[in-house]
Amino acid sequence: MPARRQPSPEPATAASDAARRAQVKPESKPVVESGVPRATARLQLNQDFRFEHACALVDYYDALGVSHFYVSPILTARPGSTHGYDVVDPTRVNPELGGEKGLRTLCSLLHQRGMGLIVDIVPNHMAVGRDNPWWQDVLRWGPRSRYAGWFDIDWESPDPALTGKLCLPFLGRPYAEALAAGELRLQLDRQHGQMVVAHHDNLFPLSPTDVASVLEAAGSPRLAPAIAAFSAIGEGDGEPEQQAAVGWQLLRELADDAQGLAAIEQALAAFSPDTTEGQVALHALLERQHYRLAFWRNAADEINWRRFFEVSELAGVRVERDDVFEELHREIFRLYAEGLIDGVRLDHIDGLTDPQAYCLRLRHRLRALRAGHEPYIIAEKILAPSEQLPVSWQLEGTTGYEFMDQCAAVLHDGEGAPVLDDLWNDIVDEAQGQGAVIDRMLGAQSAPMVHFADMVRCARRSFLSRNFAAEFNALALCLHRLAGQQMSTRDLSLMSLRRSLAELLVHFPVYRTYGDAQGMPADDREILAAAATAAATTLHDSDHPTLRVIAAWLGGDALAATTDPQHRALQLRAMARFQQLTPPLTAKSVEDTAFYRYGRLISRNEVGSHPDQLSLSVHDFHKLGVQRAAQAPSSMLATGTHDHKRGEDARMRLAALSEIPEEWHTLLAHWRALNAPIVAATAGAQGGIDAIDECMLYQTLVGAWRDGMHAADDDLQALQQLAERVVAWQRKAQREAKRRSDWMVPQEAYEMACERFVRALLCDPGLDAHHHPFLSELEGFVRRLSPIGAINSFSQTLLKLSVPGVPDLYQGSEMWDLSLVDPDNRTPVDFALRQQRLADVRQRPVSLRDWHDGGAKLQLIRAVLDHRRQHAALFGQGDYLPLSVHGKLARHVVAFARLLPGSSQHASLRAVIVVCTRLAGHLLAFDTPRENSLPLVPVESWGNTCIAIPEALAAVGARGWRSVLTSGYGLLESGTDADQEAGLRIPVGEVLGSLPVELLELHD
Repeated sequence: MPARRQPSPEPATAASDAARRAQVKPESKPVVESGVPRATARLQLNQDFRFEHACALVDYYDALGVSHFYVSPILTARPGSTHGYDVVDPTRVNPELGGEKGLRTLCSLLHQRGMGLIVDIVPNHMAVGRDNPWWQDVLRWGPRSRYAGWFDIDWESPDPALTGKLCLPFLGRPYAEALAAGELRLQLDRQHGQMVVAHHDNLFPLSPTDVASVLEAAGSPRLAPAIAAFSAIGEGDGEPEQQAAVGWQLLRELADDAQGLAAIEQALAAFSPDTTEGQVALHALLERQHYRLAFWRNAADEINWRRFFEVSELAGVRVERDDVFEELHREIFRLYAEGLIDGVRLDHIDGLTDPQAYCLRLRHRLRALRAGHEPYIIAEKILAPSEQLPVSWQLEGTTGYEFMDQCAAVLHDGEGAPVLDDLWNDIVDEAQGQGAVIDRMLGAQSAPMVHFADMVRCARRSFLSRNFAAEFNALALCLHRLAGQQMSTRDLSLMSLRRSLAELLVHFPVYRTYGDAQGMPADDREILAAAATAAATTLHDSDHPTLRVIAAWLGGDALAATTDPQHRALQLRAMARFQQLTPPLTAKSVEDTAFYRYGRLISRNEVGSHPDQLSLSVHDFHKLGVQRAAQAPSSMLATGTHDHKRGEDARMRLAALSEIPEEWHTLLAHWRALNAPIVAATAGAQGGIDAIDECMLYQTLVGAWRDGMHAADDDLQALQQLAERVVAWQRKAQREAKRRSDWMVPQEAYEMACERFVRALLCDPGLDAHHHPFLSELEGFVRRLSPIGAINSFSQTLLKLSVPGVPDLYQGSEMWDLSLVDPDNRTPVDFALRQQRLADVRQRPVSLRDWHDGGAKLQLIRAVLDHRRQHAALFGQGDYLPLSVHGKLARHVVAFARLLPGSSQHASLRAVIVVCTRLAGHLLAFDTPRENSLPLVPVESWGNTCIAIPEALAAVGARGWRSVLTSGYGLLESGTDADQEAGLRIPVGEVLGSLPVELLELHD
């Protein structure tokens, strides 16, 4: 696998050429009036990959068959943002990306090729800090700021120290220590004439009403006009903002004068933390502000405003307000109205107070802005196995996490579960004996972490007591106030409410429910009732009445009958707080904790997946495909994202372990015994790497080892690069797991021991292949596993490109993607290599000649997307028809047809058949050494395996098939299949003779 390199100069040159072409050609309108893409390419924009770099890829992706670019947020984010989700100004295009001029150039190039643009938007939150003028205004003016209601702030905190204030947990050490160390300093922002408290890169604005008292400390008559101006704020009929503006202008003028500046500096000196008197004065001044500065660790316990998850740098906004909705989307609306963008991805939809109302309003506004064009709107939403995206939201679908899970699961072998379970149980038992099964969030030894569901519940309890303690307390207090308003519930104690609420949250099975002023949908009420039933099993009987009351309130009971507006408002507030707490609690407990604790097979530890469900049957996969075609035919299909835990092809290689579990069990035990001396040699004060972390490390090495790496090479650069990637992954994984380390108080002694172990395995010259067999064995095992993994990858790719939905290609994944979790999955892509490879293979049939480096995957994508371009109606509107497979290897095939309904007689092609190999671990030919085998099941192995052609396909009138990928063709055979059923059929060995997957056209 080619190493990823920094972008070469060529893209910039190509971008310049593209920009010149755009200037000489008249700007054209988008060719496609519908916003639904045919296929998308996800690009992560940042200051190192701007609009101009995307311009250089338009021709490449057009040739590949992509119809739309699908990009990360384009509005102004924090300076230097690497992802764009930390928006500080939603009213303008990010200048770091090239600004509006760069965006228009990109859109012009896309439109000239009949392509479009989908953009990511962030309706749930904004980044806080000096670059966000709305947030700074709230800090400056407090509750009377015009933006005070734009953020989800509890101005009436039960904590007297926070009444009318915001908790700002941004100090790197306790407040008193920071003050004594001189880290808090009162300064003048000369550009704006405003006084601020500086703390490293943070600037906290001083309340204008306090400026006069600061200036008076100088005792200078030169400051008298400014003192008078600031003292007049709030007096008379003037607007405070206008009165303050007068004072700020005077300070700007004073700062431009040497004597005036000296007087200001004399005033500031009275508040210098360099003296005891100055510290006392500065502390008293800070206590009068509309915020309370605090140690960053206080956030979990004291924060009184809604955050994104537990990220205190991202504040929740109240997009349900009319003014916030309009201002937050003003720029997006303008760009859509002008035809520059065709649709949007909604980030973290579950964070909103009322997702349905938001989605309906957004679609209504977009429709009104561009007559005749239907916007494409999808939402980032993780669904439980039996959960459906609400039809009432009127979305095209989700970003594709559920498909990523289903597609991966059908390519895992469920028969391997017992052996993998036994292996994992042994690992956990050993870790327990090492004293290594620890929950750092509780600071105590925990129960053995064997079962995934137990891990999740354990993590939920920990998060409620630690990371989300403030949010949990606020909800409990809201319920307590609600209880006190009615005679029937006034005796419910706060502690009983807390116990009952905690167990309800611990057992909650989905990301959230969607109750509103009209109550709660029936499906959601069932979910809530099931959670309450489960919670009752871990609650004392005395708390069961409290639990029932809470469930009734949160389910919207009695809302319609309530005549007391205060009680109704409080109940709705409680419902909203609950529904906005369950998504971050679920995400952090599952994806960012349990995924890093559960190591049975880490290919299933993926966003949107369910690690305790190892596999999915072909029958169930088909059932979900039929459902998607009927309910969400335009939903996105993803196999990789900027948030994935590991690249799509790394997962498919690891999936192969489920097919050879006994071999993996034996090899893992052998490696652990072989490397035991290295574990001991690299141990530190907190011991060496434990059994759980070592097990997950070996899986990571197997998945990330790239093609072309050789253990015996004298050049260690490739191994050193792998070590850097794995060490970064391992440190993040250990802190996310919160077993042996965490983000709050990193256990550096243990982390360093694990890092030494990784580097000893991969980089120590004394442990290379000439002296230690591990690297050679690792390389050999990966070479043996790669053909099985490649078959899985080819099947995953074709499934994504052919089932109902809009396939998305995450940047660079057109070739093998063996990336790890971010930031590894967001590193620069070698697009120059991909452009050259596409040019080399564009006119060639798909073959396995270039399978080792991912070239065959690129060929497959180009061929299928080109076919989709030629037959857009078939793939966009065609039915999904599962096909029965018979014979001795029937379980090793996934086959289905895409079929246009009979009314589409005018279509040039009405049906295609998709055939994919699965679970080929024991089917590959080993006449040559296993590591040299092709990712292809030998033709003779298929034997009597055949695909039955049902009446619905026979009615098309087809008599033969033609391969879209190769030059193959043949006739439909009549006869009796292996199950003694007569009819038309296609022998699998006849179509999978040169590739492990096929796309067949039917013709007469």
